[in-house]
Amino acid sequence: MGSVRTLSRRFWAPGGRWERLKNSRAGVWCSSLLSDYKEACREVVLGAWERPLKSSLYAALLGGAGFCFYSKPDQSSFEADLLERSNQLGLLSPWVRNGTSDGHVQNLVKLRNEGRLRFASLGLVSVVYGADYEPDAMLYEARCSDLSVPWRELPQRVLDIGFTGRWWVLDSKMKDYDINQEEYKHLPAHMQETSPPSPQEVQRNETLHRESWLPLTMEDGEEEAH
Repeated sequence: MGSVRTLSRRFWAPGGRWERLKNSRAGVWCSSLLSDYKEACREVVLGAWERPLKSSLYAALLGGAGFCFYSKPDQSSFEADLLERSNQLGLLSPWVRNGTSDGHVQNLVKLRNEGRLRFASLGLVSVVYGADYEPDAMLYEARCSDLSVPWRELPQRVLDIGFTGRWWVLDSKMKDYDINQEEYKHLPAHMQETSPPSPQEVQRNETLHRESWLPLTMEDGEEEAH
């Protein structure tokens, strides 16, 4: 215990190791770095106090960017969504499926089975795009860098965009997936589109439905006639 105290006194004593370390190049550099960080933090606090609206806007932007970064979907979530959408369409008859939904999902499943579906993370968003060859293809066209896809063609190969936990293209393609528009193309134009009922119509239909369950009542004249 006494030796520890002796070493501690020698380390912290004037002219000891701590003072020599503090005055060395590394010590001076670390001290100046800490001083710069301290001054920067003080300026940030003062700036936020003087301009609260601007600081709140910056904080909201940083918070939104952080939320988008941590909530962006990954490749496993896309494959899970694709499998779920494929199962939803598989439960329907081919005559009922929406042609746009079925074609989009079938194309994605085909590319996935062929190993041509690619995934890329771009910071705040995730991108799924199609490739010409699978990763393990040994063809000359697949390995030659001079024959690779130019960057200007990559936007045309994008199949889906993941943002804030959703795959937006897949969700939009699956809208009304159980309605086959081809069944109604021979109908008149005014019958091909339907509009949601108004609140008055909904109330009237509910009233008629409740009245249909009431017991029938007969008048006195009708009872005597029977």
